[in-house]
Amino acid sequence: MNIIELVAQWFADPAQWSGPAGIPVRLAEHLAYTGLTLLIAGAIAVPIGMYVGHTGKGRIAVVGAASALRALPTLGLLTLFVLLMGLGLMPPIWALVILTIPPLLAGAYSGIAAVDPTLVDAARGLGMTEWQVLAKVELPNALPVLLGGLRAAVLQVIATVAVVAYINLGGLGRYLIDGLAISDPVRMFGGAILIALLALVVDGILAVVQKFAVSPGLADRRRRKRRETPTVGAVQGGM
Repeated sequence: MNIIELVAQWFADPAQWSGPAGIPVRLAEHLAYTGLTLLIAGAIAVPIGMYVGHTGKGRIAVVGAASALRALPTLGLLTLFVLLMGLGLMPPIWALVILTIPPLLAGAYSGIAAVDPTLVDAARGLGMTEWQVLAKVELPNALPVLLGGLRAAVLQVIATVAVVAYINLGGLGRYLIDGLAISDPVRMFGGAILIALLALVVDGILAVVQKFAVSPGLADRRRRKRRETPTVGAVQGGM
């Protein structure tokens, strides 16, 4: 019997779908860790990114910091926080928050900074305050990029939150850690499939949200701009 058949049997086993270690409980734990991480990271990264994108102040520092944070190793950062803060829920969550900030920060900064300056100048000419310009002009126009950064962050967190099982917490990562501990490839394979499926489902939901959250007028304007912008091949062909 090959590994695919064994994994199918593992999923079909009713014992995997009940009890405190069942798939529904592990899935709920995984989503809870993911949601908490995104909530804290978003509260830190999005306001900073919007401020930098709106004012242009600290742009180089923010871009450099985001690039540096992306290079940090997940397991090493998790171990460091556990050594500094001890066991519990928050040490791994703070480690994940640090790794989640870069895509959210980049999405917020890039989205606000990319708004057409003529729109911003027109809003200021109408007498809008800086807060009104940000909230009523820049933020709606930056929403597609902001949501793109959110989708990237969510996928990253869903994938990396599995490491919290390394310090005896729950989530779908338990199947990977426990399977590795007892040399059970079927359990590890099943856990990897669950994490991948969760990422695909959540990304699909966010894609639908992104589609309906963006103003139809803004989407049409972006499509017209793409059609009006000549491609590299077209430019070279006309030369």
